[in-house]
Amino acid sequence: MSCTVKDLGAYRVAWMHFEQSAILTVHTHVITRNPRISVSHDNLRTWFLHIRDVQKEDRGRYMCQINTANAKTQIGYLHVVVPPSISDTQSSSDVIVRENANVSLSCAASGSPDPVVKWKRADNSTININKTLAVTEWEGTRLELTRISRVDMGDYQCIASNGVPPTMSKRIRVSVDFPPMLQIPHQLVGAPLGSSVTLECSTEAHPISLNYWTREKEMIHESHKYHADTQRADVPYKSHMTLEIRNVAQARAHPTSVGSNHRKLDE
Repeated sequence: MSCTVKDLGAYRVAWMHFEQSAILTVHTHVITRNPRISVSHDNLRTWFLHIRDVQKEDRGRYMCQINTANAKTQIGYLHVVVPPSISDTQSSSDVIVRENANVSLSCAASGSPDPVVKWKRADNSTININKTLAVTEWEGTRLELTRISRVDMGDYQCIASNGVPPTMSKRIRVSVDFPPMLQIPHQLVGAPLGSSVTLECSTEAHPISLNYWTREKEMIHESHKYHADTQRADVPYKSHMTLEIRNVAQARAHPTSVGSNHRKLDE
């Protein structure tokens, strides 16, 4: 900071921090014990107050004063900007909830000026606030989700920005638990004798269910006759099961089923 004076004569220039009621320097002497403060001048005309490694507490009004009978003063303001930060301890962490429950996520951000907090999904899909309101972005320190469903499962990001780089973000994973469910695209399948046939079954569950095929209540194991395979879908709770039956032979009717603790999605 600079303060230019004329005809100083025998008078002295002092610098003060108004909010702290602290005298920082008088003439060429540093009064404060703050080691980051120093003073210099240009032939006693322009006086400079130097603050090294500026901290948040340095903000406020600074007064340049000449010790005349009626003190002459000039006041300037130092505004210290601070990039945003997010407190992990005061913000939500990863959560696991049952389907149809309500979820409340919080994001505690600080900085100067006060940061704006916005929420987004990491995959850029919509945020379902409730059954009638879906948004791509939500502003506020809290994100309230009503009657959450499996499609709401995933990573949510709270992003804090105040115009001072860098922008900060925190990722919170929301997991939604629900019991296993099955969907069978073809419940009746036919195949010529001696050929191979593939049975299909789609499952939804979280946590991931233990899936298997049975025949007459006995679990089917990998063999020259049977080959079972499970493929995970692009969402964490879906999978697709197949069972290949080789060299189909005629036999009495034995229903083959897929096993797990489940209920059907549709009939």
